[in-house]
Amino acid sequence: MDYEVVQLTEKQVAGLKIRTSNNDPQMGEKIGAIWQRFYGEGIEASLAGRKNDKCIGLYSNYENGVDGAYDVMVGCEVAAGVSQPESVEMATIAAGNYAKFIVHGDVQQAVGDFWMKLWGMELDRKFGSDFEEYQPGEDMANAEIHLYISLN
Repeated sequence: MDYEVVQLTEKQVAGLKIRTSNNDPQMGEKIGAIWQRFYGEGIEASLAGRKNDKCIGLYSNYENGVDGAYDVMVGCEVAAGVSQPESVEMATIAAGNYAKFIVHGDVQQAVGDFWMKLWGMELDRKFGSDFEEYQPGEDMANAEIHLYISLN
């Protein structure tokens, strides 16, 4: 898979968060459910200080790389210091070097395939803040997703 190394500045993300692991047999269902809550309960529309029209799937607080538990947050980039609804949590995407990948296709299939391929790659991963950035558009069957993997 082709990628470029990019330098990102710190970002603030507001959204809903769960904890799971790759070994959890219900990981896919849990992640799907948090996305459904994010849209179905109007969380996306309620976020204050949004910086753009993109949505983010953020993976952070890794316990033990690909083998341990980690947080999954579904949210949007927001301005720092802006108050959010009570049910919303905040997270920070750290500044640093990231491998940037771009995939196209069905949001679930393309992203799932990406992660399966990534786990087999030899990247010098930091296991800090990895995230999917869904580009604006209504066509979920042919979406453009930018994926950022934190590097040492």
